[in-house]
Amino acid sequence: MPSEKITFPGHSGEMLAARLDMPSGPHLATALFAHCFTCSKDIPAARRIAGRLAAMGIAVLRFDFTGLGHSQGEFANTGFTSNVADLVAAATYLRAQNMAPSLLIGHSLGGAAVLKASSEIGGIKAVATIGAPFDPAHVIHNFGAKIDEIKANGAAIVSLAGREFTIRQEFLDDVDASQLTPAIAKLHAALLVMHAPIDTTVGIENASSIFLAAKHPKSFVALDKADHLITKAEDAEYVASVIAAWAARYLELRVPTPPPGAPEGVLRVSEADAAGFLQDINAGPAFHAVADEPLAYGGTNRGMSPYQFLSAGLGACTSMTIRMYARRKKWPLEHVEVDVTHDKVHAQDCETCEASSNKIDQFTRVIRLRGALDEDQRARLLAIADKCPVHRTLETANHIETRLEPVA
Repeated sequence: MPSEKITFPGHSGEMLAARLDMPSGPHLATALFAHCFTCSKDIPAARRIAGRLAAMGIAVLRFDFTGLGHSQGEFANTGFTSNVADLVAAATYLRAQNMAPSLLIGHSLGGAAVLKASSEIGGIKAVATIGAPFDPAHVIHNFGAKIDEIKANGAAIVSLAGREFTIRQEFLDDVDASQLTPAIAKLHAALLVMHAPIDTTVGIENASSIFLAAKHPKSFVALDKADHLITKAEDAEYVASVIAAWAARYLELRVPTPPPGAPEGVLRVSEADAAGFLQDINAGPAFHAVADEPLAYGGTNRGMSPYQFLSAGLGACTSMTIRMYARRKKWPLEHVEVDVTHDKVHAQDCETCEASSNKIDQFTRVIRLRGALDEDQRARLLAIADKCPVHRTLETANHIETRLEPVA
């Protein structure tokens, strides 16, 4: 998916650095992502979520808050209120591009910010939070003994995640005065709360408070053993998968008219990890899967392999074709199950194929039919299995062996 570097004026007029991740195909909706406290738009979780949503047709704007990352301004002059104002400014920019956001996603303090900003932006249909605090003042516990110095001197240098930031008394006053309960209570959007039960930075009780303060529709998903920053690739992938599946329900994504000659539309495969083999597979905005390779072949084993997808197509088509025929005949077929295995065999083992190499692909199907079928009906359904369109497609170049599993 194309990722464009852009800038736009923030709450104070200073330019904020952003990335706009655009879909390769039709643009169906827009999301706005708010990063965690003192983080940036480029953390792994933000990149993965943006990539997954862009693959399903949702553009994502992720930006650095004032004074962070590549954005202009002084971090010392910012606070929770300015973060909310930056989000509103980002939404204003998107609206001017005819890309008004309908989905807000916030990580940690960014999650609190999107909850607060939702009613000020308008037109938001869904809000997702990741490890968000219920009380913005929760962030103060990161300052430790420096709190007394801030109160005594009006400011202090605080070390956070290995970097030094100037925190002023105005920041403490701002987060202390910010309350989320009213904003959550009047949230006119679906809410997804994601939180790790073992999060030691923002405790799980914060997720409970957010969830209880919200009205339906609302959902909660536990992130199990994920850390607060979602640093593990598999955790970022899981978060991205859940948000993508959940958001599709509320954003009312309209599938564009298929191009001529492709009645099922375009199936798009997008590389999700350039360092590995993980692929995003999207058939329109509603259907998503991931493909990968096993660990032994350099993959991360987070999805089926390409050959497994090929076998899945054959198995699904076989089952559907058998069901369609039995339904038309009104036969008592209760259930169909198809096992598919794929292997390479020597060309000389195939008596009916025209081989151009020493090895050919062989697909073996084991079909289980449940129901009060007589032997003639079972035999006919076995023959019908070979009529499935995917079977015919594959058999033009490959040999497919099919057999029925004996009745137990």
